[in-house]
Parts: sequence; structure tokens; C-alpha cells
Amino acid sequence: MTAIAAALMTLVPLASAGTAATTSPPDETAMRPTRRPADTNIEARVSALLARMTVDEKLQQLQLLSDGQVTDDDAKKGVGAVFSLTDPAKIDHLQHVAVEQSRLHIPLLFAYDTIHGYRTIFPVPLGAASSFDPDVAAADDRFGARESAAAGIKQIYSPMVDVSHEPRWGRIAEGAGEDPYLGSVFAAARVKSAQGSDYSAPDKVVTSVKHYAAYGQPEGGRDYNTTDMSEQRLRNLYLPPFKAAVDAGADTVMCSFNSINGSPGCGDSHTETDILKREWGFDGFIESDYTAVSEMRTCPPKTPDEGPCGHGVAADGPGAGALALNSGTDSEMVSTNLRDHGKQLLADHRISMSRLDDAVRRILRVKFRAGLFDHPYADPSKADAAQLLPDAVAAARTAASRSMVLLKNDGGTLPLDPEKSTAVIGPLGDDQHDMLGPWWGQGRDQDAVSVYQGIKAQNPDTTFTPGCQMIDKDPPDVTPADECGSDAGFPGAVAAAKKADQVVLALGESRGQSGEAAARSDIDLPGKQQELIDEIKATGKPFTVVLFNGRPLTLAKVAASAPSILEAWFPGVQAGNAVADVLFGKVDPGGKLPVSFPRAIGQVPIYYDHEPTGRPCDAGQKYTSRYRDLPSCDPLYPFGYGLSYTKFAISGLKLSSAKMPVDGRISASVEVRNTGGRGGDEVVQLYIHDPVASISQPVRRLRGFQRVTLAPGQTKHLTFTLTRQDVGFYDNGGHFVVEPGTIDVYAGDSSTASLHDAFQVTAR
Repeated sequence: MTAIAAALMTLVPLASAGTAATTSPPDETAMRPTRRPADTNIEARVSALLARMTVDEKLQQLQLLSDGQVTDDDAKKGVGAVFSLTDPAKIDHLQHVAVEQSRLHIPLLFAYDTIHGYRTIFPVPLGAASSFDPDVAAADDRFGARESAAAGIKQIYSPMVDVSHEPRWGRIAEGAGEDPYLGSVFAAARVKSAQGSDYSAPDKVVTSVKHYAAYGQPEGGRDYNTTDMSEQRLRNLYLPPFKAAVDAGADTVMCSFNSINGSPGCGDSHTETDILKREWGFDGFIESDYTAVSEMRTCPPKTPDEGPCGHGVAADGPGAGALALNSGTDSEMVSTNLRDHGKQLLADHRISMSRLDDAVRRILRVKFRAGLFDHPYADPSKADAAQLLPDAVAAARTAASRSMVLLKNDGGTLPLDPEKSTAVIGPLGDDQHDMLGPWWGQGRDQDAVSVYQGIKAQNPDTTFTPGCQMIDKDPPDVTPADECGSDAGFPGAVAAAKKADQVVLALGESRGQSGEAAARSDIDLPGKQQELIDEIKATGKPFTVVLFNGRPLTLAKVAASAPSILEAWFPGVQAGNAVADVLFGKVDPGGKLPVSFPRAIGQVPIYYDHEPTGRPCDAGQKYTSRYRDLPSCDPLYPFGYGLSYTKFAISGLKLSSAKMPVDGRISASVEVRNTGGRGGDEVVQLYIHDPVASISQPVRRLRGFQRVTLAPGQTKHLTFTLTRQDVGFYDNGGHFVVEPGTIDVYAGDSSTASLHDAFQVTAR
């Protein structure tokens, strides 16, 4: 079945107009813990193997090398793992060397950054989160795992679950946005899909959840920068998606580059050992990020007298290695401090044999669980045949269309008429390269469908004019001229618009402007793209702006100029087809924003679940928490916001009880009705607020959401369940508390939901 047909089927009435049956909420299903206890047979095999290992062999297992480092000699000596090697023949060769020529025949674990697809590239994770549909994330990871495993890759460095309030930070594209609950649901869905019930299966992989922890909140939005926060803030906002991923069965975790309250992520025993391993019962292993262990050294670097340094919590390489291992890091990526100096560190009692054994045991445990000892090889001759298959491509198309968010649609500009001539204008209009977004895995430009190609396939009377160019270059090579820096092409764009009945402006960022090491101090549309919008507006032709980007942008000027705005993010290989599906109305744009869009960069950080203040923002008063040069306290577009081609009414919020014991549960129900004239999708959202607590609580907290498809006139009755996990919070002692008192409940279609009820949490 094609993606279009599948999408159209979702618009078929599920029942006659009236009330449809209640179904289990997908968010609650995704969040059900599925982590299993240790297998006694595997534990026995690990113990037997560990007892035979020399110190050198143990230290080798801790070593994680890149594709550019690893040699046959490393494999013979029993190195633990290799990442970023994607050639199936080379993977197979090294695995044969490791299994057949190392003394103990321990297989290698091959890993890769399969972030939003391996060869079949799905929307960037921030876009996928806009779907508010865990099945979108699950499809992404199901096919990403299948394609990765076919190449011999058995571990993926995904999902990235860092909550972020920083649109300047480029890696916000890799996560699920600003909300810990939405992030938790998507983290769990991705882990369960990639790993399945048993990740030793030939089409499954073990996930590595990253970046642990609080990497998404760097000062100034600059990548790799420091973070500083209270214990309650860390636990309530930033750790929940990691906990959800671990509960879902994630067996590896990647520690982060950043320092947390002065302690680098890969050298922080509180987060790694106290919380992750002891409190959460995590029995997998933690690998460092790229050279993150060496980066804990002071500068200039010592032993070795080269390489990364900077944090200044270790004097030299041996000290950095000891700090990492003692804090809880089990595997060292790229740098070789533990492999090179481990014997001396043991002799000097700077590390212990018991801790070394624990790290090796964790690594071997994952390899046994992955089935590598029993089935170490993937057939390289079959790797290509598993890539970019029709079912994966169709799923990518559906995912892309479900991830788009309609931000504005004045006068019914959308959907477009496929019978009218269309001009596609803009630097990203016939672009395949940027549609894949940052972290494009093994995706290739030729795999992608451009916007022009997708629209022309559904409307042959379509032209393309770039207007200007977006050239994807990295600093320091990039110049302003590379990012729509010239208006020389504007007259041609205006002429094309005048000849057409309707115009699609394809604008935004190059893929290199989002992602790792891609912080931006200005998040307006790059270059002269706003001027291009204004030129097209002056023609008087109806037009819509389609945005491709990996972060929230400041769109106040765009919103003032454009009658219609569709946020498409970086949609992946089926970008153009999915955009056309939405623009022509074959798919209803039902996505919602997983992150707030500020009016101006000076509002950052701005997020819906902020803590209250004694002087909350009031644009009509001076002595409040406001900006004197902004007429509003709100973001331009709030979390959870998104329009549709039809209309919905959410009503009848009811609670199952007026009271909930601290160990009990309560249900909240609402009805949602399609009051418009066409089928479409709505995302009903449930929020709570604790107005009186020992620690000031956020003004709103998302605790449930359901995306539903309704035919005209159709109504659905939706139910959400609230428990102690929803109404409780962590205090600054790291204790989870549930306090008696009132809990306000809100329901609606965004974080500004106005339907309200309340219940009492009681001591008994």
C-alpha cells in the first residue's frame, strides 16, 4: 500500500457520526516498563568468561575505537567495540578476526549513530515529536534497526532524549523538544521498537540513550558548554526521558560532554552510579562520548601531551581514565587512557579490580544479550538488499506528513488546488541534500524527493525558481553569501509567481545549520529569505511558506507577511511527497509543536512548563517579569500548538473522583468532536498544576495526550489516567514526594488549554 493510500485511509470514518469506542492511550502504552531481570544463563556465561580473562583483555573490552582507528591487530587483541564503520565487508572481516583470532574469541560490538534512520531517513526527531504519535517514532526505529543490523551494526547511538529549552542549540533537532513527558513517551517508544522483546533478533539492535545528562541546556545554547542546576530541576525536567528509556529496556547509555554543576558527565558519579546504576537498577554499560574522557584533563594536555582537554578535573590521561571508571563510565570512546594506563592505575590502587570487573561484566552482558556470541556475523552480501525497501519508504512518507505543523492558514490558503498552476520558489524548493537534515546516517541525496519533485508529481503544471541559494558549508568556511545572501534571483522568482495561480515558498535552514556544533546566535530565517517573502507578497498571489529547519525559528516577520505557514522540519527521504500530500489536502496537518517558538531571541529560554514567580509577566504592568520592548508575555507559537484543515471542539472534562489517595489513581475524560466539513486529526492534551507545594511547581505539566482521526461530525470519548507518578515530584534531596492537596487539571488542544477541573490528593 502506498503512503498516500494509507494516509487517505486514516480519513475514512471509523464509525458513523456519534461516539466511537474508547481505546488504550498510546502514550500510556509506550510508558509501561518492560525491563527484564538478568538472565541466569547469561550471567553464568559472563562469569565463566570473566574468570578466564587477563587484565590486558579486560582493559581491551573497555576500549571503543572509531572506524578510522581500528586495525586487525586491535581485533586480535580483543578490543571491545568499534563505531562508525558502515562497510559490511569490513565489519564482517573484523568480526571474523576478533572471533577466530583473539584468545577468548569475544565478538566485537559495532555501533553507529542511527538517529532518524540508517539509509531510509525519517524526519528529524524534533519533527517526529511534532506528530504526538509514538507510532511515528516506533516506525523510524524499527526500520533503522533493521537496516543497521543488516550491515552488521548491533548497537545504535540513539535515541537522543535531551530535554531542551534552547532553540539556539543545534542539537535540539535530535530530541523531542522541551517537555519531559513527551520526551519520555518518545524515548520509550523508540527503545522498544529498536530492541524489540529480544535484541538478539537479526533485525534488532541495542540502543544507547544519550546524552547523560542535562546536555540539552548548555549556557548560551553553545554546544558542549556547561550546565548548572538544582537536584530537583535535574530530576523533574531532564532525567525523566532517560528513566523511561531504561525502564523500556535500553541496555547502553552514553555519558555527555558537558559538565553538570562542575562535574563532567563522564566523570559524575552521582548521575552515573548513584542514580542510573543503583537507584534505577541499570545493569547495562555506559560508554563515553567522543574523546569525552580525555576532555576531562586540564590544559595543556599531559600523558599524552596532545589531544582534547579542558574541564580541568584531572591532571593527565591516567587521572581522567581513573575518574571516568570510578564514576561509572564503562567504555572509553576514541581516547585510550584506560587501555594504556589501566595496569598502572591498578598497581597504584587508583582503580580497583572489582570496578574493572564490573565494567567488563556489563559489556559482556550486553554482547551476550545481543546474541553476538552465538551469531556474531551478518551476511554482507545481503546488507544492500535490506536498505530503502518499499515498506520503509512508505513509512517514512507517512511519518513526514504526520510530523508537519500548520502554524497559520488565513483565508483558507491551504489546501492548494492541484488543478491550478503552482510556482515552487525558494532556495530549498528543489533541494534533496538538506531534506535529510542533520545526522543523515547513510542516507544519500539521490534518495530524497525534493519539494518541487513531490508537488510536480501531483500537479504537472508546476515550475521551480530558486530565488537565492542555500549552500551547506560548515564554519569557518561558510560566508553570508552562502545563505541566501544575494537578491539577484528575486526578479526571476517574482516573474514566476506572477505567472502562477498559487505559490509555495520553500525556505529555512541548510541541514548543517542544525545539529551538532551548529549553535546559532540569531534564529531568524537566514540571509535574505524574509525579503524574498516580501517580494512574493507584493505580487498579490496566494502563497504559503513551507519551512525546513531543525529548531524553532523567530517567525514574527514571517507571520506578519505570509497568509499560511507550514512547519515541515527536515522531513527525510520522502520530503517532497509528504509536503505535497499535506499541501494538496490528501493528509490533514495534525502535528503540534513539541517546543515553543519565541517571538524574539531575547525571550530565550521560553517554555510552557516554567516555574511561577511572585510577579508573573503582565504586558500591561511595568513591575512584572516582562520585557519592556515586547507587547506580549507569550511565545509566538506555544508548546502543543497546531492548526488543521478542519475544526474541532473539545468539551466535557470529567474526573472519575473528587479525591485520589497518594497511592491511588484517577481518570480524566473528555470528548472531542470534528465540527468541520472534512476529516482530520486532533491531538487532545491533558495538563496538571499543583498550586500549593513545598517546592514551587511548574504552571503546567503535560501528563497525557492522544492523537485521534475523526470524520466530519464524529466524536470520540478519551480517557487519561493520573497516578502518584503524575502528581508527585522530586525535591532537592533527590526524594520523590507526593503531597496532599489540590491538583488542577486542564484539557485542550495546546499548553494554553482552558477546560478545567480539580481533585484532592489525600493522605489515605
